[in-house]
Amino acid sequence: MKTEVYSWRVSTEMKTNLERAARRRKVSMSSLLAIAADEWLTRSAIAEDDSERQRALHAAASQYIGVFASGQTRRSEGVREAVRERLRRRHGR
Repeated sequence: MKTEVYSWRVSTEMKTNLERAARRRKVSMSSLLAIAADEWLTRSAIAEDDSERQRALHAAASQYIGVFASGQTRRSEGVREAVRERLRRRHGR
């Protein structure tokens, strides 16, 4: 049972669009707004769950990011040459 009241101001265009959507669905404006709010809250909760899962994944992966320890501090500068040398050795070119 609905016992609470909430109101807010919307543009004329928004009100017209809401009324049109309510007519198309053959529901009252308050029912349409309740449906929209429920759907938004559900999606928002799912998004929060996903973002928490993403935080956990990032935390787990962060311990492995940037961990290559070759002892060569300027290794990235010679990547092209290193790759070409490995390809020559592997394929005899």
